[in-house]
Amino acid sequence: MGRTLPTGLAVALAMAVANADAGRAADGDGNLAFTDIVTEVRVGALAHDTGPFSSNKEDGVDGNLEVLFASPEFLDLVFSPRPHIGASINSASDTSQGYLGLTWEFDLLDDVFIDLTFGGAVHNGNLDDNELGRKDLGCRVLFRGAIGLGYRITPNHNISIHFDHISNARLCDANEGLESVGLRYGYRF
Repeated sequence: MGRTLPTGLAVALAMAVANADAGRAADGDGNLAFTDIVTEVRVGALAHDTGPFSSNKEDGVDGNLEVLFASPEFLDLVFSPRPHIGASINSASDTSQGYLGLTWEFDLLDDVFIDLTFGGAVHNGNLDDNELGRKDLGCRVLFRGAIGLGYRITPNHNISIHFDHISNARLCDANEGLESVGLRYGYRF
């Protein structure tokens, strides 16, 4: 990715999650295990710039990696979403993104769940260059929302259909938006 998600932002998110309620998951000595902080890792392949909310201009497949963290106690008031951080890297050197936000997961049936996410993203795409074959996204920092429908194969393994959308909500002059859809595999610790 030409411009990456600032390392400080990723470190700050990890520290906030780890320290939000250390006593909640700590052992008798006050130590946190990796799985007390990181609850799930998801990887997938997404069809890039698919619509339906914007026209298709860019190509390629996005390799997607996302890490979900334990929900800190202060988020209990809003149904305990899990903080997440991730990246979608485009195979055709079109727009890639780094993102973070909150994921709400709700069970529909015993092994079927739905994910709703909201957060922000930074990207390396065009802002307003009117370059043929590229999206004009208007702002470097965008809003990001996603929805997923998943199936738990076992308590640790799941697969899901994933759809995400990034745009600036008309806060900048250009706002073409960008959507991706695909399949992801999740491993829950």
